[in-house]
Amino acid sequence: MIENKRIIIDVKGHKIGGDWFTTIAGPCTIENYEDLYKVASYVKKLGVRMFRGGAYKMRTSPYSFQGLGEEGLQIIKRVADELDMVSVSEVVSVEDVQLMSEYVDIFQVGTRNMHNYRLLNRLGEIDKPVILKRGMSSTYDERLLAAEHIKAAGNDQIILCERGIRTYDSMHSRNTLDISAVSICQQLSPYPVIIDPSHSGGRRELVRSLSWAAAAAGADGIILETHFQPDKTVCDSQQTINFAELEKIIIKLPELAALWNKKIQRYE
Repeated sequence: MIENKRIIIDVKGHKIGGDWFTTIAGPCTIENYEDLYKVASYVKKLGVRMFRGGAYKMRTSPYSFQGLGEEGLQIIKRVADELDMVSVSEVVSVEDVQLMSEYVDIFQVGTRNMHNYRLLNRLGEIDKPVILKRGMSSTYDERLLAAEHIKAAGNDQIILCERGIRTYDSMHSRNTLDISAVSICQQLSPYPVIIDPSHSGGRRELVRSLSWAAAAAGADGIILETHFQPDKTVCDSQQTINFAELEKIIIKLPELAALWNKKIQRYE
């Protein structure tokens, strides 16, 4: 067990890890400037300073929306600059790393790329935090060794993200949230551990309970999918929550995070 060596990620004064509980929220994918600005500005009003939005999407079907690419990157940077927020976006290939570095504050590696070691090695060469999601069927050791690929290449700004694993039941939830991963990964590594309640459950009615479970279990944060019209989004609409639900979730987080002496960073 690693004692007193917790890594704290600091981006523009906004922290993940240590004594802090952090919320990241935003749409699954970037559709246009107006919608992303509307979501990010509302999220900011709730005290959240990190927002997500996908410019590149790894989709199971080749006929599903694949993202806006560089246009989406330009939009997310514009919104982040205008609102003074921290942007989070998924990287899907080695070739995109350099371009994304010009636009995005925090990189996200999705479940399908956890074993993409060329990509992980490349992310180890940049000075940007990386959210590393657990592979859908990966063991703890496999996910920690994946993180070591990033660290060994020179970047220890790593955030482990538990997003649920594939188990036997696909009718009632998209994945199964492994809540024990919070404590185990915090014991085995120095990296912050956050939870993705949206992908874990795959249904918006599960997001609140999974978010509160994450905070109560001692996680360092959560990453949520939210939109003002969830049913009209082009990606993951069934697991995207509306603003009212997001507010209900956020209101209780300080109380739950306090169980582990974690606090929510306040902003003027």
